[in-house]
Amino acid sequence: MGNYTCHAYGYEDLYQTHILQVNVPPVIRVYPETQAQEPGVSASLKCHAEGIPSPKITWLKNGIDITPKLSKQLSVLANGSELHISNVRYEDTGAYTCIAKNEVGVDEDISSLFIEDSARKTLANILWREEGLSVGNMFYVFSDDGITLIQPRECEIRRQMKPSEKILTSYEEMCVKGGGQSDQTCQWSSAVNVRNKFLYVAQPMQNRVLIIDIQMQKIKESKGVDPLPVKLVYDKSHDQVWILSWGDMMKSHPTLQVISDASTGENLHVIRTNFENVDDIFIPPTNLIINHIRFGFIFNRSRPAIHKIDLETMTHIKTISFMNYSCFPEKLVYSHLGGYYFVQCKQNNSLRSLPQVIIDALTDSIIGPNNAISGTPYISSDGSYLVSTDDISGRIKVQKITFQGKITLIYDLQTNLHLSDVAFLSSFTEGNQYYVYAASHLQTDIFFLDLSSGRVDTLKNLNDPVAQKDWPWSTRNRILKNSGLFGQYIITPANDSLFVINGRQSLLHCEVSGIRKGNTVVWVGEV
Repeated sequence: MGNYTCHAYGYEDLYQTHILQVNVPPVIRVYPETQAQEPGVSASLKCHAEGIPSPKITWLKNGIDITPKLSKQLSVLANGSELHISNVRYEDTGAYTCIAKNEVGVDEDISSLFIEDSARKTLANILWREEGLSVGNMFYVFSDDGITLIQPRECEIRRQMKPSEKILTSYEEMCVKGGGQSDQTCQWSSAVNVRNKFLYVAQPMQNRVLIIDIQMQKIKESKGVDPLPVKLVYDKSHDQVWILSWGDMMKSHPTLQVISDASTGENLHVIRTNFENVDDIFIPPTNLIINHIRFGFIFNRSRPAIHKIDLETMTHIKTISFMNYSCFPEKLVYSHLGGYYFVQCKQNNSLRSLPQVIIDALTDSIIGPNNAISGTPYISSDGSYLVSTDDISGRIKVQKITFQGKITLIYDLQTNLHLSDVAFLSSFTEGNQYYVYAASHLQTDIFFLDLSSGRVDTLKNLNDPVAQKDWPWSTRNRILKNSGLFGQYIITPANDSLFVINGRQSLLHCEVSGIRKGNTVVWVGEV
């Protein structure tokens, strides 16, 4: 979608513009699908909806509209995204239907609530109790000490897999002792969640990828790959894990390999691609309304260009040159609203940050610079907010992207932070809005911004991050990882501990100490 302008050749002032907007029917997810609560406590039923235009959400209980019954006990938050019931009673038991509707369609789903004493072991009660103890809704943290599974709500360590943990198929140990080391430590660089079935995690110094069975909470097998695997990317559309290896610490022999049929966990084969001098790879993420991605992009370390590839055939399609913009691409993000790719350019020798460059996804043509916006781009999951962080100046700029593809600067904030990573959480008070968290390379503070109100805050003294010299795999030596579509928690590692942030209250929730360099984190959730 966008503006299509027809010009009369030779008569530049003679033109007409057609505005095309592509409307998309709503798609929703509810959480939880089933829950059992005891009388007197509070219950929340959540509904996430996406569509173009933004859908309106309503709730029914057993087929009857609850709007006339709203009260202190029964309230709707964030434009319908959450139904909150305080002091639940037996009569609140029922099937609650979330309906999302816009001008082109409707979608609905049911969240069931059972109110009963814990002593009554009904099926619903048992299912709900066991869900809280399931393998889902946890952070998997990969650190020097092995793998730690953390349930954020209770700040509880559910399981620890020590470096001596055995791999099921080979009976090798998970991590090996280095020369002269008295203790056994692990090194990790990147990990991905494959459909909540498996985790793939790279061990760069052991030249392999481990496959972890989430249900069993065991290391299923290891796959040898090219030396120094530093980045894994999961292509959900084609069920492929892409592996970027450096070859050596000088990045002199980079390669791209692919593991296909990754979610089967059986008969896995590592396929070598023909791409050379690879600096990075970008595959756009899917969301509720964009569920298939056909193309990815490869950055070439020695050329001011990106290479468009067909993900299914793993072949090169075309090269997009940035020679006219003196831009060597460093990072890429995508918004389906307007069909824009936003390209960050590497810092040049003058220490001046170059403006981002925008590519039109339909034509692969360069539209031009993103005004004066520079720095590292981050995009919200619905494609509507672009946050750019400038590590040189500490500036954070936020742009809003409309359904028509119009890009507007809404916030320009100055911080004193050297920014490492950004994470989004859906707002708990406003529909289609976000909270933004930003972590620093060097400082111990976490920056917070509420996009709906502009409120800014800082969470202070979250200990020193992992030193950059101890994290050579990327510049993101302090990451932020959120807890999924309906989550309210964010985890961020320090050098020798982890901090869990309660995003709903924008407060530090807890510290989990004794976890060294846990800078590789994956969320495993039910949704």
